[in-house]
This record gives sequence, structure tokens and C-alpha cells, in this order.
Amino acid sequence: MKRTYTMTDRADAVDTTRQRILAAARQLFFENWYDDVTLNGIASAAGVSHQTVLNHFGSKDGVLSAVTETVHAETAGLRIAGEPGDTGAAIQALLAQYEASGLANFRATCEEHRVPALKAALDDARRWHREWVERTFAHALPASGAARRQKIAAYLAATEVAAWKSLRHDYGFSKRDTAAAMTTLINALEVQQ
Repeated sequence: MKRTYTMTDRADAVDTTRQRILAAARQLFFENWYDDVTLNGIASAAGVSHQTVLNHFGSKDGVLSAVTETVHAETAGLRIAGEPGDTGAAIQALLAQYEASGLANFRATCEEHRVPALKAALDDARRWHREWVERTFAHALPASGAARRQKIAAYLAATEVAAWKSLRHDYGFSKRDTAAAMTTLINALEVQQ
């Protein structure tokens, strides 16, 4: 019996291929420097042709943009789950994100000056992170003016991926000790008026 091929089947196959390419690209971008990731490498890891990757994303930067959109959506879901003012949940969500993607994020900051797609992705991430800080720690922020800007800057410094990377990877602190250090910094900001 001959199988009937439908447009739904075709759309499902296209989506499955796209998701396979995204998963392979994500792993490669998370584990390597930008220049070390190639379209051929992505295609090989996904089990598709170079042309298939181009058909889906147009370019390496197109693949990167799709990966960063996916990661951003996951990050937003993870971080928004906490209620504003719940510092413990906020730090737990932040550190879970950094454990999963912090090194890739940090590598991207080292390359953004010469890779426009990375710069654009990081600028979006920074805007979103600042909004998260302002929402999550609104209870401890002055209403306006220089005091508010300075307090936001302090929260950004205390929650930045570079702070996590320094503690976890440069100094070798455990997840627990890193969480405790970042919690101490944030708690100090909350009580400081």
C-alpha cells in the first residue's frame, strides 16, 4: 500500500530537521569559540547537508540568531518563574542558567567586539537582564534619580555572568559557595538604603 504524503507530513519533517540543526548548533556554540563553529560542522553534527543548514537559516549568523532566540526564551521562562522580591528563588534561577550557559555567554562577551551577531544577541540579553534586575529587586530600589541608577548598577554587577565565571571558574569555588557569595552581595544591597 502506498503511503499518502501530506503537507502536514512535510511541515513536520521540515520542523524536525530545523530542531535537529538548532540542537547541534547550540551544542557547538556552547562548547566552542564562534570562529571554531562552521556551517559544515553544524551540518555534520545534525546529520544534514551544508545546503540544508543554509536553506533553513541563510548563514552562520542566522543559525546563531535562532539559537540565541531559543536560549533567550528558555532563560526568560526560568527566570520569570520567581516572584519579585524572592531573592533566593531569583539567585537559584540565575545560577542554574549560568551553570548551563554561562561559559558560552562569557566567551561571547570576549568576541562581541568583532562579531556583530554576538554583539546584537548580547545587547538584547543585557537589556533583558537589566529589566529582570529592576523587576526582581524592585522592592529594594529607590524610586528615581541617581540613587536608583547606582543601585541598579550594583545589582547588575552582583548578578553579572562575569561575577559567576570568576568565582566558579577562575577561583574554583563550588556551586554552593558561589551561590552563597552572590546571595551575600545581593542581600547586602537589599538592606542598604
